[in-house]
Amino acid sequence: MKKFLLLLCALHMVACANQKVFKDEFDDKKSWVELQTQLPAFPEQRNLIKFTVSAANSNLHYVDTTSIKIGKDGVIRYSLVIQSSAGALNVSYEGIRCDTHERKLYALGRDDKTWSQPRTSEWQMLENVIQYYAQRELAKYFFCPVKQIVKSPEEAIRALKKGVHPKAIR
Repeated sequence: MKKFLLLLCALHMVACANQKVFKDEFDDKKSWVELQTQLPAFPEQRNLIKFTVSAANSNLHYVDTTSIKIGKDGVIRYSLVIQSSAGALNVSYEGIRCDTHERKLYALGRDDKTWSQPRTSEWQMLENVIQYYAQRELAKYFFCPVKQIVKSPEEAIRALKKGVHPKAIR
């Protein structure tokens, strides 16, 4: 009887071990892979759409409509132009991952209307970071309503023109 119980326990342990291997083989999700991106043409005034970030913010915020691209990797990429009340411009090419609520800086605009590589270009959380207020607004109200990426650049442009995506919750 003891041999039978020992054999039964051993079989049970083997079955449990095999069950974990089976789960690992078939249930693991593939890891996300970011696609390489091509820098767009430098933004031109005629292609900019203004969006509101906050009544308390005196900067003007724009997205270049010709730069909006939705990658097969689930990233929406766009050129962002921020103009200070003194007239200074900050131009950047960025991406937002709606699934993870992160942003990435791909390039910075120079005065000679060319792009330069930023010192760091890593995915960063949009939440709880004060300086990403414009990117949070773009994600929440224009590019990622209900935390899902828009289906096309045209959908994003329509939302920017209307001042909010119809599915966004204000």
